[in-house]
Amino acid sequence: MGLAERRRSLGYSQEGLAHALGVDRTTIGRWESGKTVPQPSLRPELAAALQLDLAELDAMLAPPRTAEEPANAPSSDHYGPGSADDMIRREFLRVIAVTGALTTVPTDEAEELVESLRRASSQDFLRMNSHLWQVYQLARAKGSVYPVVRDQLASLNDAFSGHSRPEFQAMCAAAGDLLQLAGELSFDSNRYTEAATSYTLAASASRDAGAYDLWACALVRHAYIDVHERRYQEATHTLSAARNVARRGDHSLSTRHWVAAVQAEAYAGLGDLRACERALDTAEEVLGLASPGHNSGWLRFDGSRLSEERGARYVQLGRLDLAEQALQDALSQAVLAQGQSYRRRATVLTDLAAIGAKRSDADQVITYGREALQLAHQSGSGYVARKLLGLRTAISPMTRDSRIADLTADITALATT
Repeated sequence: MGLAERRRSLGYSQEGLAHALGVDRTTIGRWESGKTVPQPSLRPELAAALQLDLAELDAMLAPPRTAEEPANAPSSDHYGPGSADDMIRREFLRVIAVTGALTTVPTDEAEELVESLRRASSQDFLRMNSHLWQVYQLARAKGSVYPVVRDQLASLNDAFSGHSRPEFQAMCAAAGDLLQLAGELSFDSNRYTEAATSYTLAASASRDAGAYDLWACALVRHAYIDVHERRYQEATHTLSAARNVARRGDHSLSTRHWVAAVQAEAYAGLGDLRACERALDTAEEVLGLASPGHNSGWLRFDGSRLSEERGARYVQLGRLDLAEQALQDALSQAVLAQGQSYRRRATVLTDLAAIGAKRSDADQVITYGREALQLAHQSGSGYVARKLLGLRTAISPMTRDSRIADLTADITALATT
């Protein structure tokens, strides 16, 4: 039975199912025709609507194998950590170049940028990469940075040939750096396959450059896709590899502490409180580094978010008393530090709203959920939108309260824009 047959057997029209999930009717049509598949954040709700478990839904969504395709053939949506070794030496940009319609910069600016990069050295690329990371961090709408990153990737791809071994390695390092930024942009726009491809290519390029910290960070970002999709066990394997690579890197940097912070999230997802707290303690050792420990580009972990991360992990583990204190500390620290990014603050607020949902405290849900929703609109962050979709599921038993019902409707509207 296919997706359409299952829908019809339960009495849903395409419009009815779309309304239940907060998506457009044409989205249901694309799923049923096999043109696209549901995003991971929507799969639990789709499975519940169709009265399936996730494994049954995944089996229903899987395309039929041809007679020539073996049963253990790898999925086209999976990119293993070694699958792109040759591609990075030839045309690592190809998958990035076909990402579809993107926000554009003025034509004259784009042409000027490309022309200025045609004769650039590896050091020029690295300086430009550093600037792009700063622009990315400051941008309210992260997707607006993508056109410039795309042009930088194209120029870097053209510059790969005709260099000595040292310069080739330097170019690989520049590629590993920039591909991680491209992956961040894809991930924030919910384009997970493109993000995974970028991170895989970044890991391969960084390995060829002999840049262990850069390589480890690419692995961490790749693992975070599994964390987001709740494949926690798979994430722990990738993070173990990242930890081993980071051990060969520069110990004045915070790479290994960032690995530990993401490991804590994976352990929390597995329900392992002790392992989670051990990883968080390792992450907190970043505060003892003599140097800043980061470069504000591909490595940004400095320990400033540890309170909110610890709070979020306790929310995962159901330790609400510990979670609320840590998250309130995070908000207080942000005020003392004279600010916090929209995305970070919205994430903390959403976690505090989720605690209210677990306590059936409608006032707490509304207080924090409304502010998080406002920040999500201002930032345009796909990450915050996904967090709010999780909150929508958590507050669904409380929708008899008209305020909660209105909040749920507004989150749904955000998810469909």
